[in-house]
Amino acid sequence: MNITREDKDQLNSVVKINIEKEDYSPKVEKVLKDYRKTANIPGFRKGMVPMGMIKKQYGQAVLVDEVNKLLQDSLNSYITEEKLDILGNPLPKPQDDLNWDADDYTFEFELGLAPEFDVTLEGEGPVTYYNISADEEMIDNQIKTIQRQYGKLVTQEEVKEEYTVVGTFHNVEEGIENEATFKVEDIDGKTNKKELLGAKVGDQVTLKSNKLFKDDETLARHLGVEKVKAEGLKVDLTFTIKEINEQILAELNQELFDKAFGEGEVTSEKEAREKIAEQSKQTFQQQGDQQFFNDVTEHLIEKANIDLPSEFLQKWLQTQGEKQLNEEEAKEEYEKSEKGIKYQLIEAKIAKDNDLKVEVEDVKKVAKEKIKMQMMQFGQMDFPEDQMDGIVQNLMSNQEQVRQFSEEVMVQKLLELYKDKMEVKEKEVTYKEFVDTIYK
Repeated sequence: MNITREDKDQLNSVVKINIEKEDYSPKVEKVLKDYRKTANIPGFRKGMVPMGMIKKQYGQAVLVDEVNKLLQDSLNSYITEEKLDILGNPLPKPQDDLNWDADDYTFEFELGLAPEFDVTLEGEGPVTYYNISADEEMIDNQIKTIQRQYGKLVTQEEVKEEYTVVGTFHNVEEGIENEATFKVEDIDGKTNKKELLGAKVGDQVTLKSNKLFKDDETLARHLGVEKVKAEGLKVDLTFTIKEINEQILAELNQELFDKAFGEGEVTSEKEAREKIAEQSKQTFQQQGDQQFFNDVTEHLIEKANIDLPSEFLQKWLQTQGEKQLNEEEAKEEYEKSEKGIKYQLIEAKIAKDNDLKVEVEDVKKVAKEKIKMQMMQFGQMDFPEDQMDGIVQNLMSNQEQVRQFSEEVMVQKLLELYKDKMEVKEKEVTYKEFVDTIYK
């Protein structure tokens, strides 16, 4: 066997593999002998079928199979030994005239090579890190939410603006009959709201589906239909009122503070507002981290100036997946994924240059944090350690789950590295200012 490589340019190579008869013949002979031992052909006892008949019936199929195995093994070994950093998988060049009756064969494979580039984290200009906080309006709304949560519902007889109604929507033609609960203030159209205000328990009011609620998703949920059906729906709906409730807000007193924040943690409205602001800042930190990570990613891709073997990758994309892509589809898919490929290369280089590794203990730690958060949502604050270890062990047997946790670990390690190595410009913003800045 002889393997040679021709570099077309810095990003594309062609590997030529010459396979001779002595490379594959012993393996083919062995397989055919094994076939002979077990072949069940009428007129011959098992193990006594003439080898000539075995070769005639199975010879070429075995030959093709063994040559392909040898080809893949030798190509993979060559790539490893030569330390070639390739993108995608090797693509075999078409050979329509391949003669399997010959003794020797030649195959060629196209390779897309990963580019060489440098990544510098220091001295490339500042990247903004947003320290996000809640504004007064957001804190006001959270105080109201807490008051509603620990308040009480008082049954009323007549619908008013600030009340909540329970009832059933009907429309025979559209097959709609669904019980819904909503606040009167959530009604979007003035005409609909006018119909509802002043109505009593047991009354039936006619409401227009068009612009009944703020969006199609809310409308679909209250009507009990698919969102696609709610889109553009213009029908009259009969709404039969079953209950009318007034939400009485809980008083801002020590009893409420103890329920909402823990006994003795907060003793005044001022402290409650400070606590909400503190908790919000912790919650928003994740969004600040994510945005910083995204901005650094864009920054590194732009500065690295990476060239890719685009033609090769588009050809490779045509062969991937269950559905074969045509040239236009592959080009479109490549354009969507080009930036992602570049960042994967950048991330791998940064991790290698800075010796960033994902250890098993790192993954287990993330798994434990996820479990604790889930348990806390169900009110279980102190989950037994022995039970925790069992759940973690079970999660670690799921390869997809381990992959996701490993990615989270690496992102966190990269985030810490970026904060440490790069020039960071911190900016204090409210959540509203952050949203207006990022999503303008």
